[in-house]
Amino acid sequence: MGAGAGWHLGGRTQHLPCVICHGSGCLSLACLAPPWCSTVVSISSPVSPPQKLTFTGKCRLTCLYGAVQVFGFTITQDQPSYDLFSPQTHCALTIEAVSYETLEQSKKEMRISARAMLRAHHVPRDARIKLMKNFAPLCSVVLLDGLDTSVTRFILNHPEFSHIFRVKRQSGSCFTPEDAALASTGIGKRDPESGLLLSESSVSAIEELIQACCEEDDGCPVILVCGPKSIGKSTFNRYLINLLLNHLPCVEYLECDLGQTEFTPPGCVSLINVSEPCLGPPFTHQRMPRKMVYYGETSCDQDTERYIDTVKYVFNSYKKELPLVINTMGWVKGVGLLLLIDIIRLLAPSHIVQISVEDFKDMPRFTPEYINLAAGLHTKGKLQGKCKSMDVSGMEDWKQYEGESDFQTSTTGHKLLCVQPKFPGAGNAGEARVHSSILRDMAMLGYLGQLQPLETRSVRPLHSLIPYQVPFNAVALRVIHTDVAPTHILYSVNASWVGLCRILDEVRCPTDGPVLLTQTPVCDCLGFGIIRGVDMERKLYHILTPVPPENLRLVNSLLLGTITIPDCVFTNQQGTEGEIPYVTSEYNYDISGAGKLKMKKHLKRREHSRS
Repeated sequence: MGAGAGWHLGGRTQHLPCVICHGSGCLSLACLAPPWCSTVVSISSPVSPPQKLTFTGKCRLTCLYGAVQVFGFTITQDQPSYDLFSPQTHCALTIEAVSYETLEQSKKEMRISARAMLRAHHVPRDARIKLMKNFAPLCSVVLLDGLDTSVTRFILNHPEFSHIFRVKRQSGSCFTPEDAALASTGIGKRDPESGLLLSESSVSAIEELIQACCEEDDGCPVILVCGPKSIGKSTFNRYLINLLLNHLPCVEYLECDLGQTEFTPPGCVSLINVSEPCLGPPFTHQRMPRKMVYYGETSCDQDTERYIDTVKYVFNSYKKELPLVINTMGWVKGVGLLLLIDIIRLLAPSHIVQISVEDFKDMPRFTPEYINLAAGLHTKGKLQGKCKSMDVSGMEDWKQYEGESDFQTSTTGHKLLCVQPKFPGAGNAGEARVHSSILRDMAMLGYLGQLQPLETRSVRPLHSLIPYQVPFNAVALRVIHTDVAPTHILYSVNASWVGLCRILDEVRCPTDGPVLLTQTPVCDCLGFGIIRGVDMERKLYHILTPVPPENLRLVNSLLLGTITIPDCVFTNQQGTEGEIPYVTSEYNYDISGAGKLKMKKHLKRREHSRS
């Protein structure tokens, strides 16, 4: 099913170089002459406390000499350039000098080598002279270029997000030549406290995990990271992955957090092979996973069994040939805690990283003994020790979850690593930099930004792009989160976000559709799209999607969930006159049925229901 069978189409960045040298003194800069609009910067060597450049903005970094580290990932002079994204919405990135092998070169030989590298990158003579005055042994030199991508242009084109890469200047602070030089590259210096802050427990846990992944004495480590909301799980995962990529060619990543996904739009469980460092937040690295299922909601509280089936389906694609990092939801209270116990039993990690603040009482320590003994939402605990003295009469009548045989109810034990975060406001969702719903919108905009043509610098509105035309009878439809009358189904899918999926059953319809699924399948998701129109006369869906045609040929079902297109996509439609399509300000929430009705299918826990 695709561009040849059902899917039919209905038609270099400006460089602002900046060189940073980790030299022997304070930060010094030299603007390169026009037409470069460029800057040279010197920073101190790692022999003394290493100098750092913490910044907000975006740029492309090329290491010309030595080595630097950015968010855990080490970049050397023989590596390609890397794009760095440091928005206000996340902790700022830091460029830091690190030690490297010098091959027993003399200071003179080092200077000759560094000067030759600067010439090779066409750094003007005046800038080279100023740079070499601050050159010292074991220093590092990097080139920073201004960065402008189609994805960031698309996001910044929305007024709500136009400021995310701007530097917030403190009142009363003067704008120095150093600031002007950095600004010419598109970045602004920040206080080091704005960057990543690692506690001693974080450093200790990371060192142990890296050692386990490199040695693999007990097979490939499976690392599960858990903790409450806004505790820093995603930041920890990105930093850990970057550090692992310094030693390994790639790492596997299992995303189990529906609300804050790392590499995909929200509402997905996915398994992805990560071979490139994460040098920005999720909206800057939206990628196609190796395996993905569209769950369709940002929380699984309405159907925990389907969530477990989804995680199990995706996890079965893990081949145990590479270390695996698992991200989990921040729902760790009440039913969420019980569900997390089930997930731990299902995935059987070798290491659990439990991140929490010291006074957090809702989450017990996940020791191997606790995981063995505690009852989950759909699984039983193993009766040991003092539990044997409990009255368990009638235990044989407890109903099991259908798939409980797949759970590791008797584990060999995992290594528990407890981490207490260092950053202010850890674990307090109310003090988060940005609300989780805004981060989800940004991830979706990052995905939709892939629709922008690469050959033009101007941003094209989505309604100006040519959609695919898909016959009603070429794909099956399913609304995941609620029941919709067949006569209303096309109203619900119009102007909606849909998962482009592949079910194993052949889609057959004797008429011209639409084809409706009676149950929500757990199936492969190949990407996402927007149904931007429904042609009732020609029986066609008009779908915008960045999924390549070769993958669209496999799509035979469209799944619609509670994930909605960001409001800014509708309100910022350029070139429209009068009322904006799909936007109203006269909606009455007092009308019966206007609100969202939730049906919690886990309300009666199966394990504790008596027959």
